[in-house]
Amino acid sequence: MKKDLLAILGIILIIAVILNGTEIQSVDEYYLTHIDDITPESKTVFITIRCDTILNNLGDLDSNLLEFVPLDGVILPKTEYVLRNGDTVFDILDRAVRYNKIQMEYQGAKQNSFGSVYIQGINFLYEFSCGPLSGWMYRVDGEFPNYGCSKYELKDGQNIEWIYTCDLGQDVGAEWMNNMGGEEK
Repeated sequence: MKKDLLAILGIILIIAVILNGTEIQSVDEYYLTHIDDITPESKTVFITIRCDTILNNLGDLDSNLLEFVPLDGVILPKTEYVLRNGDTVFDILDRAVRYNKIQMEYQGAKQNSFGSVYIQGINFLYEFSCGPLSGWMYRVDGEFPNYGCSKYELKDGQNIEWIYTCDLGQDVGAEWMNNMGGEEK
């Protein structure tokens, strides 16, 4: 009986030591722990998420969403992330919003006719939340690509900006929108 009791106490002691020294994490917490340990050898990119155009169009914004618009319009300031082989604009956005606990909703590439991920909303601000021509756009190094974010493969040092537009890109400098259909404006 004493031997059984000592064995049980020994097992309990071993379990207590293991649990005391083991950090239990969710899957998301585990993968985000060392998301961007930037070293001198790391290839990196930068990402910013802004919705400052809404500040000039508050009359068009659904009043229930006002609390999700930061006073300066910056949801995520310019932040550096490690660039992994094959990373796309979407991969970096997905990592950034998960790490910073920013809400995002998207439609998968197989669920639309574009064949690329479509960003429906970030920080509870969706397409049409601030008028009929509003939604999310991205640019890389100051240029608005004419294809989806999950198709744009990144290179070292590039700068990604996610910008909320209230005027189909014209209010954020998307010049390619002015030339659709071959017309000059």
